[in-house]
Amino acid sequence: MSTTVIVVTVLTAAWVGFSGFSLLRRADFVAKPLVEYGVPASWWPWLGAAKAAGAAGLLAGLAVPAIGVAAGIGLVAYFLGAVVTVLRARSYRTVVFPVLYLAPVVATLALA
Repeated sequence: MSTTVIVVTVLTAAWVGFSGFSLLRRADFVAKPLVEYGVPASWWPWLGAAKAAGAAGLLAGLAVPAIGVAAGIGLVAYFLGAVVTVLRARSYRTVVFPVLYLAPVVATLALA
């Protein structure tokens, strides 16, 4: 496994993990937009846990590649859902935020 793959995977996992942690602690910069998008607060712990599990899965993929691929696919689906949610809320100026998480996950998968 190349150093590039390891670095990109670790950075992506840290980025996604930060997002999951921020959601689980209901940070204002995450919670306020979710309210605007109409995402029920009862979903937030599950969404945060999904991000955290995806980040952990990316890291586990360094040892067992199939786990990393599965985690990456799950995260791509998650962040595509986030893009759709933002677009459905007609918040076009903020659609860049889920894309900022989606892009490194796609890059990680492409390198795997």
